[in-house]
Amino acid sequence: MTTCNTDDKSKKINGINLDVLMGTLNAIKEDPELGHCKFRASNKWVDAAHNCTTVTEFYAAKQDIDHKQTFELHADEPAILAGGDEGANPVEHLLHALAGCVTTSMVAHAAVRGIEIQELESELEGDIDLRGFLGLADVPKGFTEIRVKFKMKANEKDLDEIKSLASFSPVYNTLTNGVKVDIQVELK
Repeated sequence: MTTCNTDDKSKKINGINLDVLMGTLNAIKEDPELGHCKFRASNKWVDAAHNCTTVTEFYAAKQDIDHKQTFELHADEPAILAGGDEGANPVEHLLHALAGCVTTSMVAHAAVRGIEIQELESELEGDIDLRGFLGLADVPKGFTEIRVKFKMKANEKDLDEIKSLASFSPVYNTLTNGVKVDIQVELK
């Protein structure tokens, strides 16, 4: 929905402040180095399968930027996997990351194109064979398939274009294209 914020007179579509988004986009066009980002997280084991990730800051626009608050993301396993069920398990966090990133990509890119979205919901489901994780069989240890089903309220003529905007999602691209992960372990 197009709205005009009376406080700053900025144009908003789908709740996205287009003045801010276009300002960022144009600044990166002029200076591509502004587009280089590093997102960071720190994790600490709590007990059993429970651990907590903290997110406080990130690097963007050639500087470290603090979030307005510290975010804590608890991960655990359900009791059937010897956990205390104190948080979503890591693969559920992955589904959340995928849903959040694809949703944001669709909404923001639709806004830039002048496409209004009134409602957007998704349901995700992924298949994992625990025998891989548990070391019981030579099968994949991670998801072998993820299904995402979106339901939205928007103009029917825009549905195919909105669906195509998922391709801008960094999480979707990371999952579908893969990424190098370097793991180091050292004594404290």
